[in-house]
Amino acid sequence: MGMGHGYIGNKDDHLKRLRRIEGQIRGLQRMVEQEEYCIDILTQVSAATKALQSVALGLLDEHLTHCVVRAAAAGGEDADRKVREASEAIARLVRS
Repeated sequence: MGMGHGYIGNKDDHLKRLRRIEGQIRGLQRMVEQEEYCIDILTQVSAATKALQSVALGLLDEHLTHCVVRAAAAGGEDADRKVREASEAIARLVRS
């Protein structure tokens, strides 16, 4: 078994935040079911989106400081792959 992913040390925090976001999404579903005002729904969509982006940035930071740094220290193809993965993840976040 490997040394674990970079986020393992904060796994409980990530799960807590994701459960909170899950609750936000359920709230959005209720708002639509109850036919609430569209701007109020959009405001809550924005809040949920920001919360997800915050989780993503935290995971990315942990990936860079743990997985990429470890691979870079070892060098070789794995280092190149980890850097490429991180770059692609950053590009996806920027586009979202």
